Order: sequence, then C-alpha cells, then structure tokens
Amino acid sequence: MAEADTKPPDLRERVRIIIHEADTPAGKFFDVSLILAILASVGVVMFITVPGIDKGWVEPLNKIEWGFTILFTIEYALRLWSIDSPAKYARSFFGVIDLLAILPTYIGAFYPGAEYEYLLVVRALRVLRIFRILKLIEYVRGARTIMKALRASFAKIMVFLLAILILATIIGAVMYLVEGQVGTKFESIPKSIYWAIVTLTTVGYGDITPATPLGQFLAAMVMIMGYSIIAVPTGIVTAEMTRVDGPDAPNTRACPNCGVEGHRTDAAHCHACGDSLHATDV
Repeated sequence: MAEADTKPPDLRERVRIIIHEADTPAGKFFDVSLILAILASVGVVMFITVPGIDKGWVEPLNKIEWGFTILFTIEYALRLWSIDSPAKYARSFFGVIDLLAILPTYIGAFYPGAEYEYLLVVRALRVLRIFRILKLIEYVRGARTIMKALRASFAKIMVFLLAILILATIIGAVMYLVEGQVGTKFESIPKSIYWAIVTLTTVGYGDITPATPLGQFLAAMVMIMGYSIIAVPTGIVTAEMTRVDGPDAPNTRACPNCGVEGHRTDAAHCHACGDSLHATDV
C-alpha cells in the first residue's frame, strides 16, 4: 500500500496537475505563460482592426494569429485529454470560453472568398476572438469568489431587476401623462420609459428632458431615487461575497474528473460531479 502511494503519477496525471492546478511551480509557470499568450493574442486581434494599418503588417499578423490559435487548440485538447470526464469540462463556462477562443478563426478560414454580405458574418466571427480575454478570469483567484457570489444572488438580482422594470414603466407612464401633451420629446410611453431607465441609472444622456415644473420636480425625485437604487444590487452581491469568501473559502484545487476548481483542501468529493478528489503530488 505504501509502495502504491509513492508511485509517481503517469503522464496524463502530470499534465492534469500542470494545466488544472495552480499550486505547483510547473502549474504557476504554465498559467503565467498562458496569460501572456492571451494578452498578446488579444492585442494582435485589436491591432488588425486598426484602420490605415500598413498592408505589409497584415500577413505577418494573420500568421501570428494562426500561431496563437494553434497554441490555444493544443491547450484545449490537453485540458480535455487530461481529465476523466472531458464532456463535463467542455460544457462548463471555461470550456465554452476555451472553444470560443479558437473556433472563429477556423470558421473564418472556410470563407475566404465569400460575397460582401457573408464577409460581414465572418468579420463578426473574427471579432469573437476577443473573448479570449475572458480566459483570464480562470487565473484570477478573486474572480472565482465574485462568480460564486453572482450565482448565489442570481434570484435576488432578478427580482430586483423586475421591480426596477415595473418602477420604470410606472414612472414613464406618469411622465408621459405630464409631459406628453406639451410638445416635448415624451411622445410615447416607450420613449418615456427609456427616459426613466436612463434617469434611474443616473446615466442622464440629456436627449430627453422635461419642460414643465411638475415634470422637472418628478425628474428630480427619480434622480435621487436612482442613487439609492444603485446600492441595492451592490449590497446583495457583497453579502454573498462575504459568505462565500469566509474563513473556509475554497482555493484553486481542481477536480481530476471534470476539471472544476474551487474546492476546500479538506474536501473529499467534487461539488460539481461528485467524483473523489484523490490527493496527487507531482
């Protein structure tokens, strides 16, 4: 039994530890290298879209972009190969982001000579490569706490947004009743609701403004109300973050079966798939 415990992990397990775990020197080096590659690839994508760029740069940048695409394809394949349930990881949030990082380039390669209207679709697919920046979330420890808090407070936030929508509808209808008959831009209830949403969120474009004293008084009340409303979702998420990021907050430990991270060091089973979190060492 002791001999089995000291047996070094096989190649597949070593790859899993390097790619999915961040607590080893090799894992940290891999994460830092991948972060730099993500930032560089996003920079290339943005630079290609700059108008007036020298045509001599286009071909080298496209080749560099293909190099990043191949690199991320290999990384994605290794992530799927190194865990026991690749389908679970492929359907996860980070699995979808990894796929979005490489898929647009391959799809765009099949339409090099399409008509103009189809080129617009290809351009949209190429712009989707900017989603590579979302891969950075996986390497920010605090982002896991925020995501857990957002998931936990999803129902409360949805109720809050529904209440805001009802409130904006009522305010818009009242403003249409007050301002809609005096030649102002409150020409319909939908447009008045648009004004109410802009005012409640304290954005204040200024494209629609009330002209009557009563309308201006109501607008002032809505503006003041907007400042108090902004604090509500912040308080909801903050309360969940305090609960999630407590003394027993999870670390970066990953499940060897599905690749999901965020398990406590004393956890025995994965919170996503239920598989055993057996201890592994490099």
